[in-house]
Amino acid sequence: MSFFFSTLTLAAAVSLANAAVVHYPPSSTSINNLTFVLNGSGAPGIFNSSDTSDDVYGVYNWCNMPHVRTREYKTPSNKFTLEYIEIIQRHHKRTPYASNTFFKEDIPWPCQKAGPVTYGKGPNGVAAQVTEVQWQAFTNEDNPWTNTVGPGFGSSCQFPQITPEGIEDSHTHGADIRSVYAHRLGLTNSVDSNKFKIRVTNNVITSQVAGGLLKGLFPQSQNVQALIQYSSYDSLEPTYSCPNGDSIRSAYTTGNSNWTNHLSAASNLYDKLDKVSGIQRDDTAGWHTSFDHYYDNLSAKQCHGKPLPCSVNDTSLCVTQDEADTVYRLGNWEYSYYFRDADNSSLYSALHYGAWILELKGHLEDKISGKSEVKYFHNVAHDGSVSPVLGFFQISEMHWPGMGSEIVFELYKNKSNKYFLRVLWGGQPMVTSTPLGILDMVPVENVFSYIDSMIGTGSQLYAACTS
Repeated sequence: MSFFFSTLTLAAAVSLANAAVVHYPPSSTSINNLTFVLNGSGAPGIFNSSDTSDDVYGVYNWCNMPHVRTREYKTPSNKFTLEYIEIIQRHHKRTPYASNTFFKEDIPWPCQKAGPVTYGKGPNGVAAQVTEVQWQAFTNEDNPWTNTVGPGFGSSCQFPQITPEGIEDSHTHGADIRSVYAHRLGLTNSVDSNKFKIRVTNNVITSQVAGGLLKGLFPQSQNVQALIQYSSYDSLEPTYSCPNGDSIRSAYTTGNSNWTNHLSAASNLYDKLDKVSGIQRDDTAGWHTSFDHYYDNLSAKQCHGKPLPCSVNDTSLCVTQDEADTVYRLGNWEYSYYFRDADNSSLYSALHYGAWILELKGHLEDKISGKSEVKYFHNVAHDGSVSPVLGFFQISEMHWPGMGSEIVFELYKNKSNKYFLRVLWGGQPMVTSTPLGILDMVPVENVFSYIDSMIGTGSQLYAACTS
């Protein structure tokens, strides 16, 4: 086993037992150029539609990110046979989170007859013959807290909730994946649980997406079981405890001028946004520790064709498109910093998401050894799941993973029974800053060595997180 070495700043997590992490900086682009982010113009992609025209498909579309589909898919040489794929994707478009809706505004989110399906079911008898139950949010004027706590303004959605448009995107996503891989992997119209697995997180929006996705992937399937880990140690979301990883990220954000400088430089923008929203500069809900809340609120509206908000106290005060575009540029700068630009971002990704990476490696090893019959494993997750995978493999150009973002791990075998890995981001081979270069038919042992160098064994990862 070969190892990479580097000097790390936090003594609590400088050692990954027998492994150590090297940070390979990303490319310099308009995404991580703070001068352009603050003073440039335009959005860093598409923010107002799930549709991307064929002639530019592959560009960043926050509302519906590019994924594998037949038109753009590049088939490797016939010297290689596809043996296995594993996909991790972010859920599709949704309402904002409740914590991001405390605007003083009157833009409603109607979800009549589109609520989440939530009910219990047993394997046989009466327990198997249950009535489908669909949630429908409502308000009652006799409840004195109505319209004073949490999202209101006439909405009938849960917050968050995958919208009907997001379900449609999920179905299209599944159908596009099927168009590429069904004949290559011998997938039938119904799920074969010995050959296919799907996994979700404890956040219900991933199950909402799975329903639409599966209908596109396996149009004749009913009652598919989705795998889920306990919320106390779910590696996919992730929710497992890693105090040292948390400390590393805190050190390069909280109180670190490399992070706080962009917040100070955007003070005038905050002033304008706060006048519309009514959010106070000294709020304790995180509106001014990053642009996450404003980004989520504005982008969710625009992806669903809703207007940018105006103040309910002064309708002449509205968020302009230029201001929204600047928020989108700042949000992408933040995610590039979180997962690629900060010196210890690679170490953070290794600790924060190492458990899922070890599970991925185990799936690949089991397929190579013949231990597993599974041909396809699909994970429906979040931006906080996809981002550290990109950070772990040290993608050359980091964006905030938009709705439906997808990473595909393709395992191939050649005629000499050697195995190779191709990793697709947005449907094309991922370009990294590491010595692995472009992840296009890389000998699988090289990828395994890289994973070992970043994480080590499971016991080493656990110790690095908690010791």
